[in-house]
Amino acid sequence: MTRLAVIYIFVELILIIFAVITFVVWDKRYRKNHGIDVPRGFEKTEEVSLDPNSGEKLRVYFNSKTGERFYHTEK
Repeated sequence: MTRLAVIYIFVELILIIFAVITFVVWDKRYRKNHGIDVPRGFEKTEEVSLDPNSGEKLRVYFNSKTGERFYHTEK
């Protein structure tokens, strides 16, 4: 019975660690290229989203050579 409890706690810890790491990685990926100046090679798209935390409009720019996206704050 004790062994089953240890296995259960171990699995739960692994799931919690995985969830935290996933959130941190996603958040960095989303925020890493959010800035003021649009880099060279990026083209304006029609995609605009509203940041739920700050309420700012974010315009998406796309680099067709690298596939990278850039989020620019619009006023």
